[in-house]
Order: sequence, then structure tokens, then C-alpha cells
Amino acid sequence: MLLLAVCLGFPLVVLHAADDNDQNWAQWRGPHMTGVSSTATPPTEWSESKNVKWKVEIPGRGSASPVVWGDRLFLLTAVPAGGPAEAQHEPRGGLPQRGVHQYKVLAINRHTGKTIWERVAREEEPHEAAHQDNGTWASSSAITDGTSVFAYFESRGLYAYDMGGTLLWQSDFGDKRMRNQFGEGSTPVLHGNHLVVVWDHITGPSFIVALDKRTGKELWRSSRDEMDTWATPLVVEHAGRAQVVVNAMNRVRSYDLETGKIVWEGPGTTMNVIPSPVFGHGMVFIMSGFRGNNLKAISLADAKGDISTTNAIKWELDRDTPYVPSPLLYGNILYFLKTNNGLLSAYDAVSGKPHYQVQRLTATPEVFASPVGADGRVYIPGRDGVTLVIKHGTTFEILAENTLDDGFDASPALVGGDLYMRGFRYLYCISAAN
Repeated sequence: MLLLAVCLGFPLVVLHAADDNDQNWAQWRGPHMTGVSSTATPPTEWSESKNVKWKVEIPGRGSASPVVWGDRLFLLTAVPAGGPAEAQHEPRGGLPQRGVHQYKVLAINRHTGKTIWERVAREEEPHEAAHQDNGTWASSSAITDGTSVFAYFESRGLYAYDMGGTLLWQSDFGDKRMRNQFGEGSTPVLHGNHLVVVWDHITGPSFIVALDKRTGKELWRSSRDEMDTWATPLVVEHAGRAQVVVNAMNRVRSYDLETGKIVWEGPGTTMNVIPSPVFGHGMVFIMSGFRGNNLKAISLADAKGDISTTNAIKWELDRDTPYVPSPLLYGNILYFLKTNNGLLSAYDAVSGKPHYQVQRLTATPEVFASPVGADGRVYIPGRDGVTLVIKHGTTFEILAENTLDDGFDASPALVGGDLYMRGFRYLYCISAAN
């Protein structure tokens, strides 16, 4: 096959990745969808003049998080077609002009920051505005399995590329209509050959759909009585079957990955559901925090049918839960922020007992990014450019406050000795080996 490819002049792209998926950060929230890497050893301290391996300007706007496989990093962005370059990066203070945008997929060498290839998935005007606190039409993160890259721009389509940038297939689900034109931002989830998309909006029909990652063929679709869900679904294995857990306002539901049939369902969380679920210790942790607060720890061993009046919900919380940031499940500790504020709580995941509650993070008063963890540390990037590093454990201890000339809504990726951070304007590789 190698000889044939060379003779025919086809580009041959082979990425050598470690056998352990934990060596990569292949999709939103990392290798196990918890926000944790068990192998990464990123630095504790950095600044513009310390431990920055490289820094590159990213065109356009986006709060899509970077994903990494092997030597490549993938990033999505929406670039205005024309207009002043400085307007492309204004993080806040009014919405960007809708106009025509290029929806781009970038493949970047993670060691050097140089662009390997970029593709314009679509060029057109968005049908709705975006939220003033987000201001982008590229909020969903890319996904990769080391063979393909999946780029989801929601109402602007879903695209599959090979690792060399060749388009394999594309799909279009129509236009979402979000309440108050708050914008879009859900990321699909990849498990095996299934790519699962949640499509909840106000004008309906809302649905969840599974596609064959190799062809884009629809495998199943289930209708949903929901509005405006931004939370990324979570796939978990239990009793020999994979199920897709979806956080939502009306009902929290789990679907069989192979058939789309409901495995269990229960009471929803709050309006404007954004935080993604996490799984560990046999339990799924689901939470939301807009116009109310709700956290549920659900035991999969006890979750069957309608769990409303069963003992499947092991513990609950009705305060201090996040609006935008997703929780971090690091070992036995469940970390989460209050609304979008720098107020951190840490709970024992199994018992639901707090280690500490609403600890004020003075250096990061406003947080939209989701915290990540590695090497005994928790990293919390703020919108004002400061990333707080705290010690992972049952007591609150600040290890470092690191400032960069940017602000952060996108969540970091952790691979090897590197921390990748996508700011309003720049993409950083933070590394002690620079």
C-alpha cells in the first residue's frame, strides 16, 4: 500500500500515537471525558516570558477547545470574510457583525505551532446572532480518533476529514433556533464508530442522532422534548452496553448507543443546560446552574426506566452549581464552579460530602472555561488572562497564579509536558521543556 500510494502520488499521512489513549487529548474534556489526564506533566508556572514554548495568532473568533493526537493539534474558528483584522479578535463589548464568515478547520504542529493545513468547511452568513459574552460561531470543539478529524459548526454543518485534510463526508441538520439568539455550542461525542449529536432548540424538532463516523450515514435518531441544550453528551460503558447520557432541562436521559432507545430517564436540571456530565465510581454526575441550581449523582447500577422515585440518585445539591463551566472529576474529588464566577467547591464524589465550598478565587473572578487536572494539580483559566493552579486534594491550596496577555473561554488540553490554551487571540503551548 505504501508503494502504491507513492507511485500514484497520493499523500500518505501516518500519525504514530501511543497505544494508550491517555497520551492524547482527542475530544472535549479529554481522554476519559472527565477533564483529567493521568499522564500529562504540564508546568505549574508560566508567563509571557517563561515556559511559553510557542504562541501563534489564530484568525477569527472561537471558543472551541484544542484537541491533540500524536504530533497534531486541531482547532476550529470562524473568520469574518473581510473587515478590519482587529475586529476579529475583540473578545467582549458587543456582538461581532454577522456578515459572511469562513468556518475553518486548522491542523497545527503541536511542537512548533506551525499550521500544517487549513480548510474552509463553509463560507456563509450565520442565520442568527451569537451571545454577547461569547461572540463566536465556532464554539464546538473538534474531535479526532487519529484517523479522522470531525469538525462541527452546528447550523453550518458537520464535516469529516482525514488526517491530511481531505474531506471524507459532510452532513447538514438544518438551522437551530436558540432562545434569544444565544448562539450554539454543543460538541458531539465519539465512541467507537458512533458519532452522537444532540440537536435541541426552541422551534423543534429537537432530537439526538448517531452517525457512522466512517461514512456519515445516520444509524438512528430519537425525538426529544427539549429546548436549548448546550451540554455535550457523555458515553459510558455499563453492564456490557454503551449508553449516551444527556443533560437537559426537562428530563435527564440515557440512550442505548446501538439502538437509540431510552435506558433510563429522570428529572432535568435547570434552564439553559451547558455543563457536560462526567462519570466515575459507577456514577454519572450531572449539573447545571442557570435560574436555579441542581446536581445529581446517579448510580448506573440502579438506573433503569424512570429513576424519579428510585434510589438511583445517590446524592443531590441545590446550590453553587455552574452555569457555563463543566465539572472536573479528579479521582475521588468532584470540582465545580458557581455560575460563571471564581467560586470553587470540591466534594467527595462518592458520599457527596464537601471538602470545601465556594472558595473565592480572587485572581480569576470570571470563569467560562472548564477546569482540567493533571499531575496532582488543577488548572482554572479565567477570562482576564490569569490561570490559577491549585493543589489537587481535600484542602484548598494555591500553587501559582499565571498571567498571559490574553483572555480564555476555551478549555485547555493537556498532553505530555504541554498545556495548550486557546485565548481570545492567541494559541499557546505552555511547556517547561521550551
